[in-house]
Amino acid sequence: MNNDQADRVAGGTERDSEVRDSLPEALDPSAIAEPYLFPNNSRRRIPAVLYTVIGAVCILASVVIGEDTPVVKGSFVNDGVLVAGIALILVGLYHAQAGWDLSFDEEQALQAAARDVGFPVGHASAQLGWRGLRSRPTWKVLLYSNEPSPKHRGLVLVDGIDGEIIDRFVEQNPEDWTDSRG
Repeated sequence: MNNDQADRVAGGTERDSEVRDSLPEALDPSAIAEPYLFPNNSRRRIPAVLYTVIGAVCILASVVIGEDTPVVKGSFVNDGVLVAGIALILVGLYHAQAGWDLSFDEEQALQAAARDVGFPVGHASAQLGWRGLRSRPTWKVLLYSNEPSPKHRGLVLVDGIDGEIIDRFVEQNPEDWTDSRG
């Protein structure tokens, strides 16, 4: 907006119908040609390898640089490098075991949850979360029944590895949507 337009808007002479707002091209949802592919947890294995290798290098540097070179040992490599190496290897091992292969995608989780709730599903959404110390991927699927004002709603937890239904919460919809139909 240039200064003349800003003055007209500030002065109130420009009408609301003349002001146009639009999304930038990068945010236009109609430009998406392919379905979204959710990132796989197995990508955690890449930093796992990096942490482990860097940790091993730190431990090796701490062990190889001997006490006979006190200037180098005290200046560049001290006991903190050994501790850092051990910590990096532990973090790397954790990432390696938490790098589950997400073999059950969002669409499959939505279908499994819809089969499990016992009512025809209208609107639904899925969110990926992690459970337990080992960070096992779990889809949290929220579903509403297929009526104009949904009578039922449910939350289904679906395992992201094998598609097993972990838990299910189904209830009558307590929300009143009668005023929202315009």
